[in-house]
Amino acid sequence: MMLLLAAASVVAFVLLLYMVSPLISPKPLALPGAHVVVTGGSSGIGKCVAIECYKQGAFITLIARNEDKLLQTKKEIEKYSVNDKQVVLCISVDVSKDYGNVENVLKQAQEKLGPVDMLVNCAGTSVTGKFEDLEMNTFERLMAVNYLGSVYPTRAVIATMKERRMGRIVFVSSQAGQLGLFGYTAYSPTKFALRGLAEALQMEVKPYNIYVTVAYPPDTDTPGFAEESKTKPLETKLISETSSVCQADQVARVIVKDAIQGNFNSSIGSDGYMLALLTSGMSPVTSITEGLQQVVGMGIFRIIGLFYLGSFDSIVRRCMIEREKHPSTTDKTE
Repeated sequence: MMLLLAAASVVAFVLLLYMVSPLISPKPLALPGAHVVVTGGSSGIGKCVAIECYKQGAFITLIARNEDKLLQTKKEIEKYSVNDKQVVLCISVDVSKDYGNVENVLKQAQEKLGPVDMLVNCAGTSVTGKFEDLEMNTFERLMAVNYLGSVYPTRAVIATMKERRMGRIVFVSSQAGQLGLFGYTAYSPTKFALRGLAEALQMEVKPYNIYVTVAYPPDTDTPGFAEESKTKPLETKLISETSSVCQADQVARVIVKDAIQGNFNSSIGSDGYMLALLTSGMSPVTSITEGLQQVVGMGIFRIIGLFYLGSFDSIVRRCMIEREKHPSTTDKTE
């Protein structure tokens, strides 16, 4: 009897999704001629996202703090032009400090290249360390850069997108924004915050044909990742080694594809797929297939996830026991 009820529930869910699918399946965004703004665009994932969009015919506004890096990146991107009309505009500004300044520079960008069709919030930074070892200003700085650094540019373009009844907003979170891990007590909350912002914002702007994407990249081979690795606690390093490091261009291709399609979640690799299903909760779906995968796969992946968590806890306990045996031993990240 219980099995029949469960089967009936699944069938009813499929029918419901079929009925509402026209309401949840967005029309893909055409990138040729579109104006794409990328924050944190001078290196790493941001630079690769800009290159990927430029390859597809978009006009690009790059935003970052370091003007020299921006100009160097501009030259790299321009090598991938598909027509002589494309433009790469560079703006040097800190997107996490002064909203008025961010609003002004984005207004200037829109005056030069037209309304923003897609905003990709890639600006971010990471600091690892045990909770009690981190300076209090680290928590404040990471929240400013990783969270407010996405809020400010988004706020600056959202009104125009609503007027035009079209647009894409991308928030680049992290797998550490789906799962809190040892050493990321300052970083993870800022990436979790982006998910909350994205879910609430998506509900507000969906009637205006604006779609929000949250990307959850794994460890990615970028200058920021290399810098972070220098100070990782041993536990964090050992946990990170349980999964492979992705290339920035691979991550960028997935993010751009998902943003164009209007997918709410963007994940990379098998671990990313599992985490996306496990943490789907009340997040929006953009296809019948996605909804069914979440319903069917969540229980199975929860079992697998418990094994991962057990492995991580084991790593932390072993490191703690080793330190207690050898109190003079300091953390080694080599």
